[in-house]
Amino acid sequence: MEGKSYQRLPRVKIREMRDDYLKFELRDTDASVANALRRVMIAEVPTVAIDLVEIEINSSVLNDEFIAHRLGLIPLTSDRAMSMRFSRDCDACDGDGQCEFCSVEFHLRAKCHSDQTLDVTSKDLLSSDHTVVPVDFSDSSGFESSEQKGIIIVKLRRGQELRLRAIARKGIGKDHAKWSPAATVTFMYEPDIRINEELMDTLTLEEKKAWVESSPTKVFDIDPKTDKVVVVDPEAYTYDDEVIKKAEAMGKSGLVDITAREDSFIFTVESTGAIKAAQLLLNAIEVLKQKLDAVRLSEDTVEADDQFGELGAHMRGG
Repeated sequence: MEGKSYQRLPRVKIREMRDDYLKFELRDTDASVANALRRVMIAEVPTVAIDLVEIEINSSVLNDEFIAHRLGLIPLTSDRAMSMRFSRDCDACDGDGQCEFCSVEFHLRAKCHSDQTLDVTSKDLLSSDHTVVPVDFSDSSGFESSEQKGIIIVKLRRGQELRLRAIARKGIGKDHAKWSPAATVTFMYEPDIRINEELMDTLTLEEKKAWVESSPTKVFDIDPKTDKVVVVDPEAYTYDDEVIKKAEAMGKSGLVDITAREDSFIFTVESTGAIKAAQLLLNAIEVLKQKLDAVRLSEDTVEADDQFGELGAHMRGG
């Protein structure tokens, strides 16, 4: 057994990538690594969010705490969050979290001077750092850029005013959901579907149609030329076992064999906009490497760089 290595080098293949969406395959690893990556993306990749609000004037219909809570949930561009300091660890400001190395200052001043309701939005927040600003959703599908005015904070009527100062700090989703960069992160085992062709040929066309329609999702279909049942979308299978139950009810047990590949996972990542979805994955890999290095037990333990370096390099190259 001496010299035997249990090292596995995960591989990733990008299927679809947009700024706020990423779909990829994670292969040659197990569920523990896949779930660790998912949890890190949700809760441990740092972002920047408003954490302190000093309200000078508020004559709106919302109380101070309500407005402060809404401000905290506005996603801020956090491309440099990985290099920022946590306010509790910052030695430049003695931990009060109000210096350029660990925080960003925002100001908001709005007053309604007309009879028409004034919408105070995230675009009214003025940042001291041009790299940390409220996320702009103007290019999001379903919205015209001229109509999208940012996230509404409060509505003001004539004479009402809101004036405040806010401090944004670095944090992680495990401390508060406002720091989570992910709207959702899910993964599924890649299904391996094999049809027993000999047994399938014993069914009539009507029986085949009934069997295909027993699946809640469109996994199977019938080839109009050959009348054979084919797998059209294996990833649409939700492990509901409906087609297996249908086959048993028809007296055709073993008609299809469906198993989950234990070393292959399909991830879907949706970002809040604070970080691009692809960068979110890269940052999660980096955080996971740091956590694995921190718990290295001995010099014989494989370093996290060896485990995940190739995966990170592949992501950057792809």
